[in-house]
Amino acid sequence: MKLQRKNRLRALSLGAVAVSGALALTACGSDDTSSGSGGASASASSSSSIKCDGAKGQLLSDGSSAQKNAVDAWVKNFSQACGVQINYKAGGSGAGVTAFTQGQIPWAGSDSALKPEEVTASKKVCSGGQGIDLPMVGGPIAVGYNLSGVDNLVLNASTLAKIFNSKIAYWDDAAIKKLNPSAKLPHLKIQAFHRSDDSGTTDNLTKYLIAAAKSDWPYSGGKTWQAKGGQSAAQSSGVAQQVKQTNGSIGYFELSYVGDGVTPVSIDTGASAPVAPSTDSATKAIAAAKVVGTGSDLSLSLDYATKAEGAYPITLVTYEIVCDKGNKADTLPTVKAFLNYMASEDGQGMLADLKYAPMPDEIIAKVRTTINGLS
Repeated sequence: MKLQRKNRLRALSLGAVAVSGALALTACGSDDTSSGSGGASASASSSSSIKCDGAKGQLLSDGSSAQKNAVDAWVKNFSQACGVQINYKAGGSGAGVTAFTQGQIPWAGSDSALKPEEVTASKKVCSGGQGIDLPMVGGPIAVGYNLSGVDNLVLNASTLAKIFNSKIAYWDDAAIKKLNPSAKLPHLKIQAFHRSDDSGTTDNLTKYLIAAAKSDWPYSGGKTWQAKGGQSAAQSSGVAQQVKQTNGSIGYFELSYVGDGVTPVSIDTGASAPVAPSTDSATKAIAAAKVVGTGSDLSLSLDYATKAEGAYPITLVTYEIVCDKGNKADTLPTVKAFLNYMASEDGQGMLADLKYAPMPDEIIAKVRTTINGLS
């Protein structure tokens, strides 16, 4: 009995040591976690370079779905640093401009500059001022496709116009074969998807088709899709999702939506080699843009028919639209602080990793000056 009792005490003692060891390991784990939270602190400290400048409360906005992935990243960092709640709906450029000119939101995103009638409408909500365009996010509009067995595809403005205008109906059409002599193109009906909502992405795509293939695209262009036939889906994410799940499909959206079953088309521009959509090829195109806005407005003119080496022609610039004067006192500090972060070196520096193109130095410098002068 004494031996049994002795063995039992010894076992309990070993168990206590084991528990003690486990606790020690747990404590080490806690140290690891705290070192991890130290990493979070480091991340927070990097966001401490963000200037909040009186930003507070909530900020509502709407507009371009093209820039949604960039805005989401900016919102996360800015909200962490300044404790501000920002809700960017990304319901499309048309919805954003309408909400802005109706005074529902203090700032909107649009992939097209304000039209004269929209500037006029904005004067009703910008007391003593008007809406202006601030170029903030650039990037290529990728033409993405899903075609089993075809990993590389080259198209030009003419074939794209005919595809989206229902003049080319099958993937093995002679015009597509000519551009892709080594591809095994199936006799499969093309399923072309376009935006159902008013969209600056649509506006920029059709500007390219008008500039580079006018005879094959007999439409005036704009945010509303005008061609006959095809199928529609809401916002860039909706078009990308339809292409992803439909073999034989093609659509258009920002480069950040390419991948996971969606392959980008390379464009034959007339340069020595077809150009694939990328942040670099988009930056080359945007760098040649000219500021055509007057006063505080910084709207740009892009060369959609470019044949420059390595320049991707189907490129858009997303503008942040805001009142130059007459902003509401309760939202102005937050709007200015957030726009300043977007335009900052840190804010622009995030774009390439998100598959967007930052604004050229000369342009973004003008944007920063303009933001600081908002009142």
